[in-house]
Amino acid sequence: MRTLLRNGTVVSLDPEVGDLPRGDVLIEDGQIAAVGTALQADAEVVDAAGKIVLPGFVDTHRHTWQTAFRGIGADWTFAEYRETMHEKLRPHYRPEDVYLGNLLGRLEALNSGVTTMLDWFHCSDRPENADAAIDALQEAPGRSIFCYSALDPADTARVRNRLTGDEMAFGLRGPMLTTMDTTAADVALARELGLRVSVHIHRSVRDSIPEMRERKLLDDRTTIVHGNGLTDEQLAILADVGCSVTVSPDVELKMGFGWPETGRLLAAGIRPSLSIDDCPAVGGDMFSAMRTAFAAQRGLDGSLVARDLLEFATVDGARTCGREDRTGSISVGKDADLVLIDAEDLSVFPVNDPVSTVVTAAHPGLVDSVFVGGKAVKRNGKLLGVDLPKLKSQLLESRDRLAAAAGLAGR
Repeated sequence: MRTLLRNGTVVSLDPEVGDLPRGDVLIEDGQIAAVGTALQADAEVVDAAGKIVLPGFVDTHRHTWQTAFRGIGADWTFAEYRETMHEKLRPHYRPEDVYLGNLLGRLEALNSGVTTMLDWFHCSDRPENADAAIDALQEAPGRSIFCYSALDPADTARVRNRLTGDEMAFGLRGPMLTTMDTTAADVALARELGLRVSVHIHRSVRDSIPEMRERKLLDDRTTIVHGNGLTDEQLAILADVGCSVTVSPDVELKMGFGWPETGRLLAAGIRPSLSIDDCPAVGGDMFSAMRTAFAAQRGLDGSLVARDLLEFATVDGARTCGREDRTGSISVGKDADLVLIDAEDLSVFPVNDPVSTVVTAAHPGLVDSVFVGGKAVKRNGKLLGVDLPKLKSQLLESRDRLAAAAGLAGR
């Protein structure tokens, strides 16, 4: 199978390839075989003229099971989010509710160009919920990493048998929700199972960072979620041991976590990635996350340039997930996970600087095509092979049942 994307504006995010105003990308057997100009090949040709060709976005932290309640938390504080989503709604989630939330949420992410997504799953009141979440992720055509935060860590080993390689990660309860001894036991289990770990930490438990380092619970397999309010010394610890950090700028600002730490992370030597977090409170696309993080940091100190944000959303996200050798840039030998943006739409036309245009003005409605492993999963603005009307109807039924059970109907 060979496909040739021809005459697009290629933003490769690979320093050796650079940006090509009229570039071609040759896909062969699901991988990028060549990037250049005027490539010749016996292949299916996709006319990419008038399109910006990007590597697929990488979302490094999303609670996808909450999709049915999109938008209800726009005014929430973090305490209100926990009360509504976790105390009132989560106990009523059945496996079929989890399945629909994860499937529609993953399709929504894919529709907006997120080809790789880490699903930080904590609707784990019963093992069957985890199975339903995985079933949904596997049905959606994007690349997904199931980051399991199990109430019963023993179930993690069972789930590990379902998922191979880097399809799974361990969602630590961590010092925000449990003791340091329990955190140490969880990290030991993750290492025994060969799993990367992800853990929520911000100012409320920032003093746990030195002890976590002392107990060797932090290393280059660890992703810190948020990290707002950490001191310079604590950021230096994370950099020294090789941790990655994922920033969720919209949630962090709206729920009172503090300023997104993109600039301070860079100053500490950590290249952050970007993530959505939860769709009840914020939009689910990487364009919004890039724009918010960019505007916030520029407003604080004028630092960052547009290319930084695009790297956070692609190549740095791939590194956070341990997949930097497979995705995140348009490089020969990497998987052909690609996004085509309509550059002729009036909201971005004329495109004088493709990177700045994507970061400051693009939106999901401009995503013309998405390729995952060289296979088209979206073309001409439409997802392929998905019965969306049926799934939407089922999700509404799930939402209504859950809302009624939680006493939220009519709100």
